[in-house]
Amino acid sequence: MQYLSTRGHADRKHFCEILLEGLAPDGGLYLPERYPQVDAATLAKWRGLPYPELAFEILSLYIDDIPAADLKAICRKTYTEEVFGTQAIVPLKKLEDGLYLEALSNGPTLAFKDMAMQLLGNLFEYELARRGEELNILGATSGDTGSAAEYAMRGKKGVRVFMTSPHGRMSPFQQAQMFSLQDANIHNLAIEGVFDDCQDIVKAVSNDLEFKRRYKIGTVNSINWARLVAQVVYYFAGYFQATKSNAQKVSFTVPSGNFGNICAGHVARMMGLPIERLVAATNENDVLDEFFRTGVYRVRSSADTHETSSPSMDISKASNFERFVFDLLGRDGAKVKQLFGAELSAKGQFDLSAEPAFKQAAQRYGFVSGKSTHADRLATIRDTYERFKLVIDTHTADGLKVARQYPQPGVPMIVLETALPIKFAATIVEALGREPDRPAKFQGIEALPKRVTLLRSDAQAVKEFIAGHCA
Repeated sequence: MQYLSTRGHADRKHFCEILLEGLAPDGGLYLPERYPQVDAATLAKWRGLPYPELAFEILSLYIDDIPAADLKAICRKTYTEEVFGTQAIVPLKKLEDGLYLEALSNGPTLAFKDMAMQLLGNLFEYELARRGEELNILGATSGDTGSAAEYAMRGKKGVRVFMTSPHGRMSPFQQAQMFSLQDANIHNLAIEGVFDDCQDIVKAVSNDLEFKRRYKIGTVNSINWARLVAQVVYYFAGYFQATKSNAQKVSFTVPSGNFGNICAGHVARMMGLPIERLVAATNENDVLDEFFRTGVYRVRSSADTHETSSPSMDISKASNFERFVFDLLGRDGAKVKQLFGAELSAKGQFDLSAEPAFKQAAQRYGFVSGKSTHADRLATIRDTYERFKLVIDTHTADGLKVARQYPQPGVPMIVLETALPIKFAATIVEALGREPDRPAKFQGIEALPKRVTLLRSDAQAVKEFIAGHCA
């Protein structure tokens, strides 16, 4: 299995090369040359497998440069009841007939990012030890990626983490999770700006090939294919739990900002998992909903990016969206390079409404979308608690609200639960008049000493910080 760039670069690379690299040399994102196809017999064989075994079966289709025994051991080490609190790893909760929540938030930082990041930490440590090398991870977070990456990488040999986040834009709990870590290999950089500014800095540093090579810069954002392919596994796991036979179809609704989580669903569907619809649920930052409704992908400026009560989705440049557009346009790397390079730089948007392929986005690829607001979140949190005695977080509420717009008889709808409500306590109090439950290990976390550096929104400032801490 080899990987290519969405922007048409001639190089083809193996998994462990792109694991440590992040962006392709031309600024594109890596995708496999082809999606492995999963037939009915294979689905039948996988049904009932424990999560670590299912992860191994799926990942081994994409990873052929790690010995099978080693990859199996990494999967078993990653997906344990001790780490995720349940043997099922991603248990399904039935709300009502045909509507389920898939719990992805049982990991160390109480967010779905743990599902991939825990694997990524173990893959990094394995490959760096095999090569005798070190890696400096540069990331951007709107809240959950950062803590998941830091908890997965803390204390790992050969790894340093430099995590940028928008200053003052995360919830107090999210900030405390990250900034309270005192590990020497973890560096938190609060950027004066919004998440998109942080993401732009990561891309700018990654595109400085000389700096990237000298300081061995890698990424943990979902631009890293390894993270995305790890997320493919829980689509299969959710499908098996919601169905009794492989003749059935399901739909998934995914709270979506950077398009990584739902892009993993796209990959699962392309592999042959019987997914009817992939429903992208946005908050007030509705760049993705606008595209699926109109065909126009219009990036917002920092000033036009809303600060909302589902802050991990306060994103107006959806990095992983490029992967889907690459598939949508028949894998035309030159066209993708033009759209995501020249056109976005010059106009801040591109328009695919006249493309025949856009009209197939729903029919061929299953994509539909919807938008949720603060008032919707409050109403959905209240309704879910009153009817099911279940407290959900704000992002999951966005997903649940939009999911109810797309019922289909006989097709179960699975909403991905993306975080536990304690991470967004202020909105839960506003909705329910009570604090959400807090796991014992996080009692008093906001009062712990903080270790964070405030920097201006400037790639050069981040480069200088990295260089000064890699001596």
